[in-house]
Amino acid sequence: MNVKLIIIGGSAGSFQVITKILSSLPKDFPVPVVLALHRLKHVRHGFVEALSIKSKMSVYEPCDKDKIKPGKIYLAPANYHLYIELAGTFALSTEEAVNHSRPSIDLTLMTGGYAYKNKCVGIILSGANKDGALGMAKIKEYGGVTVAQEPSDAQMPTMPVAAIEKAKNVDHVLSSDQIIKFLLSL
Repeated sequence: MNVKLIIIGGSAGSFQVITKILSSLPKDFPVPVVLALHRLKHVRHGFVEALSIKSKMSVYEPCDKDKIKPGKIYLAPANYHLYIELAGTFALSTEEAVNHSRPSIDLTLMTGGYAYKNKCVGIILSGANKDGALGMAKIKEYGGVTVAQEPSDAQMPTMPVAAIEKAKNVDHVLSSDQIIKFLLSL
């Protein structure tokens, strides 16, 4: 499997799983990881730092038109949609919220799936709404691989359940430990 981009979406209850995943990835993990996480829109500082403490890889909030580089973790900035462009760059937007959220997990997954096709992996973690379900379906439609956190393993199972239902036959339904093993096998 020739993966060039991993997108992880999460909301309520996903922070512990995210930090567990990031702490498990080696410093030389070659695939860029994009995190589309629901977060407080008015809190601009502290989240990158909190993730950086747990991660062996560098964590960044990308700016508009930044190039996506291997071996980096990118966090969607608070109160911005994060699009992934065909040129392998990011685009930031302050368009209206989608699924009551900005950043919208759906928009990041959909644009990443479109840009990277069968070289994209989409992962949905714990969350209390259905954001990400449509994006997961699009990644699958574009030939990428989809992974949902096992609902019984999620603090808030609404988001993984919605992705499983919408994406019809999500490729993998895995516990947080199994997600880590999956990523390390890429």
